[in-house]
Amino acid sequence: MNVVFAVKQYVSKMIEDSGPGMKVLLMDKETTSIVSMVYTQSEILQKEVYLFERIDSLNRETMKHLKAICFLRPTKENVEYLIQELRRPKYNIYYIYFSNVISKSDVKSLAEADEQEVVAEVQEFYGDYIAVNPHVFSLNLLGCCQGRSWDLAQLSRTAQGLTALLLSLKKCPMIRYQLSSDPAKRLAECVKQVITKEYELFDFRRTEVPPLLLILDRSDDAITPLLNQWTYQAMVHELLGINNNRIDLSRVPGISKDLREVVLSAENDEFYANNMYLNFAEIGSNIKNLMEDFQRRKPKEQQKLESIADMKAFVENYPQFKKMSGTVSKHVTVVGELSRLVGERNLLEVSEVEQELACQNDHSNAHQNVRRLLQNPRVTEFDATRLVMLYALHYERHSSNSLPGLLMDLKNKGVSEKYRKLVSAVVEYGGKRVRVSDLFSPKDAVAITKQFLKGLKGVENVYTQHQPLLHETLDQLIKGKLKDGQYPYLGPSTLRDRPQDIIVFIIGGATYEEALTVYNLNRTTPGVRIVLGGTTIHNTKSFLEEISASGFRGRGPETVQAAARSSSRR
Repeated sequence: MNVVFAVKQYVSKMIEDSGPGMKVLLMDKETTSIVSMVYTQSEILQKEVYLFERIDSLNRETMKHLKAICFLRPTKENVEYLIQELRRPKYNIYYIYFSNVISKSDVKSLAEADEQEVVAEVQEFYGDYIAVNPHVFSLNLLGCCQGRSWDLAQLSRTAQGLTALLLSLKKCPMIRYQLSSDPAKRLAECVKQVITKEYELFDFRRTEVPPLLLILDRSDDAITPLLNQWTYQAMVHELLGINNNRIDLSRVPGISKDLREVVLSAENDEFYANNMYLNFAEIGSNIKNLMEDFQRRKPKEQQKLESIADMKAFVENYPQFKKMSGTVSKHVTVVGELSRLVGERNLLEVSEVEQELACQNDHSNAHQNVRRLLQNPRVTEFDATRLVMLYALHYERHSSNSLPGLLMDLKNKGVSEKYRKLVSAVVEYGGKRVRVSDLFSPKDAVAITKQFLKGLKGVENVYTQHQPLLHETLDQLIKGKLKDGQYPYLGPSTLRDRPQDIIVFIIGGATYEEALTVYNLNRTTPGVRIVLGGTTIHNTKSFLEEISASGFRGRGPETVQAAARSSSRR
């Protein structure tokens, strides 16, 4: 179950099927992203694809010596563009591939437009999603719901993306969904409908244990997307933002022209592939080892490499090293910038308090620590607001809840009203009233003992104590203990055996911390393969945008004070 491999195979097959000769790849906005995630331009060039064009670009030249490979989503607009294209063909011959199921009537319209008989074939290749990591996919959709209901266009796109994923992995699954979430139930029904309607496409060889699709809702765990991260991929997304494997470094002080935008892709960057799940400290020492290895082979280039700054200077001073390892100079720049932000924003201290808010139950200590950090001028308004959000979610119904005072502290710190309102918006989105799962307290004596022992031993790393709720959900699912009452099956049949192939999808977006959880479960649970998907992959910034886009506006601080008084009376 490797989603990168699945999409890559589709692209390779399209190019191979068109035979030898010079080709143009004609795509739309979305399929351009889908292809760029699994292939670099230079890799595709080697396959005789010399031109990349958008179907919606109006001033394309006529080039009758080229074959056209069209890879498009089956939307009304794209079918219309294709009809126009076929009436006045710019290329010699057309191989048309839709990324999802195309209706018979659309195929008929295309056939009627093809008066010059330039179409060699029309096929469906189900690469209709963004393959992020081998076990992670996204649909790049932000604001998929309005309140607690689907935006209908987004529901349709999500159902298409999810069914394409199942077809590309050749899985016809049983479906379970989170009962407390209306969007999860709606999506489960839509996917089921497609499977029933297109039953011939889903007629795969039966496996002994059927695959399982589990549909969850982000609002059940609003904590995970609010935390600072310390493993490489997650940290880069949190502090710099990853957009289709691209990182914008143009704001980095003194950045060189060729590093203003860099690509981080495990497919063609060995260092990134080996380090994306390691924590920040290990990455620094791994880069240092690479450089020292270079120095050993070139004894003249000896230079002390004590800090990130030394490494940056080293890369600048030795052009041949820079040439030999473009990837290393890229990672030195990225790690250098992460390191600068951690210092500038005081993130070690901030993160320690975040972890305490997420994992421990000591109210007075938590309250004191949050207040202390709100007074610190190095803590940004963004990080200050995030701390208050975590406090508000954890101690929402605590008898000594001091949220109004913390909101006052935010105001005194000069935090904008937009951010202060988001505190109550986050509670409205993922507070106690909404959650089925108990995010904060261990469920049973065993868990309490475990937590106590963990506390005695001293956690290996105070910055990574938190485990996403997804970890517990999947652990229960694998052990056959996930409650049918909370996560029912769609339809009469249930799974008797332990599941082997699990596709878990989070409406409202997944995170790279959850991707790490799934990666570790795949590594440590023999016989179980898990793929994680989400409407998008969030960092804190995009998660707060998701909440605003879904219509959770939050209330002003005065209304929060009144609400806090009434809830502490309950």
